[in-house]
Amino acid sequence: MSDSTALPDRNFAVAEMQTLITEITRALVDDADAVKVEVITQQDATVLRLHVSPTDIGKVIGKQGRTARSLRTILGAASMKLQHRFSLDIVEAGRTHHDHEAHDRD
Repeated sequence: MSDSTALPDRNFAVAEMQTLITEITRALVDDADAVKVEVITQQDATVLRLHVSPTDIGKVIGKQGRTARSLRTILGAASMKLQHRFSLDIVEAGRTHHDHEAHDRD
């Protein structure tokens, strides 16, 4: 398979995973309109950065991280089928990734 045919397949896989995570998350939260999935493409993987309302962050993470772990398990299973690596970052809407890193250091 040449690179020119692999790229559309990868774009399709990314769009499918973005939609999957968006729809599952919207079903879990109170403020579905605040749900946004940002796609960050790296050379060998794609990061899906999930933004949710600060009031819904606990619903997405779940007790002891179970809900977040389940989302990542689903993403991992789909990754195997699509033969492309995905990872999931969860952040509060309105916070940047840099805000999140600074908070982690405090």
